Amino acid sequence: MIRKTVQSNILLLLAAIIWGFAFTAQRFGMQHIGPFTFNALRFFLGSFSLLPFVVFYSKKSEQPFSYYLKGKKLLIPIVVGSALFIASGLQQIGIQFTTAGNAGFITGLYVIIVPLMGIFLHHKTSLGTWIGASLAVVGMYLLSVHGSNEFAWGDFWVFIGAFFWATHVLLVDKFIKQYSAILLACLQFFICGIFSLIIALIRENFIWSDIQAATIPILYAGVMSVGVAFTLQVIAQRHAKPAHTAIILSLESVFAAIGGWILLSESLSLKGIIGASLMLAGMLISQLIPSKN
Repeated sequence: MIRKTVQSNILLLLAAIIWGFAFTAQRFGMQHIGPFTFNALRFFLGSFSLLPFVVFYSKKSEQPFSYYLKGKKLLIPIVVGSALFIASGLQQIGIQFTTAGNAGFITGLYVIIVPLMGIFLHHKTSLGTWIGASLAVVGMYLLSVHGSNEFAWGDFWVFIGAFFWATHVLLVDKFIKQYSAILLACLQFFICGIFSLIIALIRENFIWSDIQAATIPILYAGVMSVGVAFTLQVIAQRHAKPAHTAIILSLESVFAAIGGWILLSESLSLKGIIGASLMLAGMLISQLIPSKN
């Protein structure tokens, strides 16, 4: 059992590394194509990369997958995919005007925002969440507010996106018991891709040479970040403890900063390092001191 737990934690760490470096891929991609074009391509790739797993699990499912594609059941992936579309769109817009490290730390705030939003759903909120939220607010100020108290607009859009990432988590939590997990993942990515494509066709230019120039970032963000990392998480959570899962995956923000430093020559000032450290500490504390509920 200990061996399986260790193996699961290693898989979760790999997923966190993949997701962290995805912020760097997103920054690279923005050098060639628009945010919604990038999202459309990566989420279509992510959806298609899960098709083999959809076929595999459809044979083991108690319900035929056609059951989930009728009536009100079909609305579930549309609703979840819409939240994913807004969250990823805001993140992608914001990441054009901030660093990969900042985007990673600010996006990670959803682990604190989820229980805070849960208050309105009558969920119990632990002392750790309030402590973590307080540290995160101070940390974000140090990370994102620069001279003359001006807030970086890129960080602002990513921050608003974090609320929609939290909304996405709550929606998945609400509907996952009513739906096949792998099918919901595949369909929500496809829905997100469709909405992103619509906005891209309206507001952005499709230039094939630019898309070719962004091929590697698109492949990484689509296949690795969505397909591979998602699969690693699903496999790992069979034996990993929930607290371990949350803490290890929150390291995604650290690897986002490392990726930005290695591949994009991004750096944090001392003030930024202190801010990022406080935000990470807030995320960890919010998970280490659980709710009584």
